[in-house]
This record gives sequence, structure tokens and C-alpha cells, in this order.
Amino acid sequence: MGRPVKFILWFVVAIAALFAVAAIAFLFLFDANDFKEKVETAVQEETGRELVISGDVSVQIFPWLAVEIGESRLGNAPGFGDEPFAAFDSITLSVQFMPLLIQREIVVGTAEIDGLVLNLAARDDGTDNWSDLAAGGEAEVAAADTMEEAAGAEDVGGTLAISGLAIRNAAISYSSGADTYALTDANFTVGPVVGDADALRVGAISLEALVSGLTEIPTALLFETGGIEVDNAANVAVIEPLSLSILGIDMHADVQPLNYGDSVQPSVALQVDAFSPRSVMTLLGVEPLQTADPSALSKVSLSATARVGENDIRLSGINIEFDDTTFTGSMSLPMSADGRIRADLKGDAIDLNRYMAPAADEEVVEDDVAPIEIPVDLVRLLNVQGDFGIATVRVANLELENVTLGVNAGGGKLRMHPISADLYGGSYNGDVRIDASGQTASLSLNETVDGVDLAKLAMAMFEVQNITGSIAGNFKLGGRGNDMNAIRETLGGTMSFELSEGAYEGTDIWYELRRARAALRQETPPEATLPARTQFTKISATGAVTNGVMRNDDFKAELPFMQVTGSGQVDLGGGTVDYGLRARVFSKPELMGGATPEEIEDFTKTVVPLKITGPLTSPSVRPDVEALLRSKVEEKVKEELEDKLKDLFNR
Repeated sequence: MGRPVKFILWFVVAIAALFAVAAIAFLFLFDANDFKEKVETAVQEETGRELVISGDVSVQIFPWLAVEIGESRLGNAPGFGDEPFAAFDSITLSVQFMPLLIQREIVVGTAEIDGLVLNLAARDDGTDNWSDLAAGGEAEVAAADTMEEAAGAEDVGGTLAISGLAIRNAAISYSSGADTYALTDANFTVGPVVGDADALRVGAISLEALVSGLTEIPTALLFETGGIEVDNAANVAVIEPLSLSILGIDMHADVQPLNYGDSVQPSVALQVDAFSPRSVMTLLGVEPLQTADPSALSKVSLSATARVGENDIRLSGINIEFDDTTFTGSMSLPMSADGRIRADLKGDAIDLNRYMAPAADEEVVEDDVAPIEIPVDLVRLLNVQGDFGIATVRVANLELENVTLGVNAGGGKLRMHPISADLYGGSYNGDVRIDASGQTASLSLNETVDGVDLAKLAMAMFEVQNITGSIAGNFKLGGRGNDMNAIRETLGGTMSFELSEGAYEGTDIWYELRRARAALRQETPPEATLPARTQFTKISATGAVTNGVMRNDDFKAELPFMQVTGSGQVDLGGGTVDYGLRARVFSKPELMGGATPEEIEDFTKTVVPLKITGPLTSPSVRPDVEALLRSKVEEKVKEELEDKLKDLFNR
């Protein structure tokens, strides 16, 4: 062995022996607790806050340069109360001494903080209790950067290895005005961190805590990820799958490799496991909605791919399971509070009856039932534009198919247009607007139906089976008020409809005319033909609506051997009709059901008055006997007057 080599070995041994002696002397002669008062004074002078280190401070030199500090607390900012800004039961920090000394590698042991308490607070005027400390920290960082630059880039090399971070039994609170949020029983861990100038690897990260402030009772929070790996050379970060559980909702995210070289636009595959909205409402202190189907709002799940842009988050490949309904499509969510939501969703089938209020108790008087309110608060909050479609919709007893709906809402105004659907062999198209920008809301409708089966429509809307045929119509209506009662009372606009090729069941107008004639002549009434039915070729009417009442002057009905015309009104709010009509009978004996020649002669030379009155769903149609008697009297007087005039002129 050469002399130079021996000399180096003896030198290393000597240095190691000297270090061992110095370390032993340090441990016996140095007490870190002697410096607590100086540290407390320095913090007071630097921050203006009181630091109290009531626990012991211990230092270890080899093989780890380690510091353990016992119970300590840092005072709050002036004006933010007497509770400490921060406190902990113990904190342990350690660095391996030899790698730092010889290889200039930083090998840090697991940093442990037990019993951390952190109280953050902000005021309405914008002041808070941490900015003063952050300002000091920024100055220290700037100073450190300056020193690093002065030392030269060649002195900054080496690697970093941290065994991990463990924060146990922490309590972190944030208050702003009347709102206070807190994490309690919090445990936060970070796995090993290894890195150099080119790459960084962070091990598994987890946070488990109870969250207060969001709900009436604390709710569990759990966040986990397998780790993060950063490639600085390629500007790529790889994040292991993430999972988050809060409010009883389990969410998972699979983040695609993230390129952060230019604009960062993460792409994430999201999965929200099935959860119960009712349970979430209960946790949030909101009384769950009372629905006709108690099992409604019991299951929701979601999957989608999310891409974060500069101004919004774009969701594609959306699949939402909402109870028994599936929605698919895309959506974009704004990053700013005043941004607009955009959506394009399609669904398979939904029964809206399940989500209606439960049926009222039979003992409840109808007048005591609260009117349906216009959702003005919701309309004022909406800022959305979208297209929606659903294959089948059931509402009340109505069944609509191939429903499409365009929605445009903002500034307290909601427009649903275009609306279209297949309805009982025909079609429905609509344009519905709600203006809630003022104190009193307004509702306007422009709806059209064409070729709709009357029998199915009447059964669905009114649960009656008294009419057949088809209907076409247009309804342009509007009203003001914050509930449907007020809307009906102020309803105005126009209505028009035409019924074709059908029959009104339960009433035989021809029989009623014959019976009225027999009564006037004091004859035996004719025998009724059952079932009672009045066939029609076409019935039409147009009218103006004022304060919920439609007045119509062009009512016209064409029957196989009769034409009926007249005028009247329909009370849309009360659901009643009142019409005065005139029937003109055409001579068609083959259609007149066994009428005698005398009956045919009487009816064909007389315009017969009719009355339609009663509920809109089942009105009474009968001859106006009073008007008919008056007409007969007038006719008799006229005949007698004509005879007298003839006699007078013939003299």
C-alpha cells in the first residue's frame, strides 16, 4: 500500500474519530432548551407574535441530525382573538448527516407533526391573520434565492430524499364572517419523496378527517392517491389514480399524463359511484323533498371525461344514471362565477310524476292547497344554454315521445325553445318564457298542437272518455304573478282550435232537439237512441283571452245534418264554459234517426237555440227552451201581424 493511500486513510480515520469525540462532547455539554427563550424573543421581534415553547427541545447529531420540539404555540394576529394562530403537541425533523456532509445529498427522515392546531380567519374588510406571516416568508425565500445565486449554480446540485410527512390528530379551521369550516381528527401522510434536477417522485398521499361547517353534523373526508411522478426534462407529470369521499359520495379520477410545458389542460376520467341525493340533503341540513314516489331521488351515478381549459371544464362522454333514467352527452362548466353552463344531453325515459309532490290528503279542502309557485329564485340563478332530448316523458297522465328542448337562461330570464314532441299520434311544439328579473314574474306560452288524438288527450288530461276525433290548435298566452293562481287571474292572449272527424259522447243533440219540440207541443217524447252520441265533422273557435277568460264570437260546428254557430266564453281558471248557439238543421232524412216529416219540417225552417254550460271537461249541451219559446211567440206574433196586414191591404 503506497504512502499517499495510507496517509489518506489515516486522515479519514482521524477526522471520523475527531467527529465522534465532538459529537459526544456536544451531547453532554449542549442543552437545546437553553435557547428556547432566545428563539421566542426572535420570533416576537420578527413577527410581533408571541411564541411559547412549553415542551422540551432535544437534538440528535448522528447518524441523523434530528430536532424534536415539544408542545408549542404561536399567537394570533392583533385583533383576531386570544386563541393561538398555530399550535402543536410535538414536531420531529431529521436529516442524515453523512450524505449531507460528504455527498451533498439531502436525505430527510419522516417529518412528524402531532396535534397540529391551525386557526385561519378572514374579515369582511379583506384582512386576515396569515398574510403578515406570508409576507415575511416571501422575504426569506427571496433572500435564500439571492444567496443561492451568489453561491453559483454548480453548488446547488445533488439529490433530495424525504422519507415522508405525517401530520396526526390535526385540527384546522377557517372562519369568514358567520361561516366557519374545520377539519378535525385529521391525519395527513405523504410517502417517500425522491428527486433531483431532472425528476421528482412523491409517494402515496392520503388525507382522512372530519369536515365541519358544510353539514349540520361532521361528515367524513377521505382523499387518496398512489403518488405523483414529475419528469422535468419532458415537462410531464404522471399522477396515480385519485379517490375522494365526502358527504357519502365516492369519486374517482384517472388523470392522463399531464404536459405542463405550455398551457396546462389536464384530462381526467371521472367516476362518481352511486349515491343517494336524499342522504346528501340530510347531511346538508336540507329537508329531503317529499315526492309522490318515496324511492325517487335515491340513486345517482356519473362517469365522464373532463378536460380543464383556460375558461371552463369540458365534460364529454357523460353517462348519468338518475334513478331509472340514463342521460348521455356533453357539458361545459365555467371557471368563473358569472360564466355560462352549456349542455347537450339525451335521455331514454323519465316519469316526472315520481318527482311531483305527494297527493294531498282527501280531507284537505281544495281551497287550502297552496298554489304552485313559479321557481323565481332558481330562474334568477340559472346561467345555462343547452339542448336536451329524451325518448319518453310521462307527466301527470300525459305521455310524450321524442321530446327535444332548447334552454337559454341568464339574467333572471328563462326561455325553453324550441320544444317539440310526438303526442298521441300528432305533434306538440312550444315556446315557454319565464321572466323573473323583476319583483313579479311573468310567464308566456306559444304552444301548437296538430293531429293529436282527442280521446287519448282527454283521458290523459281530464280522465274523461267523452270525446273522439283529433285536435289542432294554437295558444298564445301570458300572465304575471309568482304562482299559478296569479298567472291564471292575469292570463291574456289568443287561442284557436279545431276539432275534426269525431264525436261527443253522452249527448245526442238531435235527440235533445226532438225531445224539446215534443215538450213544446205537449207530445210524447221520442225514444232515445243509445249510446247517446253527437258526431261532428269539424268544430272550430278563435278568441281573445283577458284575465283568464276567453271570449269567442266565431264558434262553428259542422254536424252530418246540422250547422251550429254562436258565441260564448271559457273561464280557463275556473274550468267552465258558457255558450249561446244557434243550430240550423239541413234536410237529410236518412241521417235523422226516424224523425217524422212534421219534425223535419219544423226543424228545417227554424233556427234552434242551444246552450252549452258547465264544466269544461263535461259540459251540458241542450236546447235553450226559454229562447225557443220566445222565438215561437215572436214567430206567432209575426204571423198574426202579417195576417192582419194582409187583411188590411185586401180591403
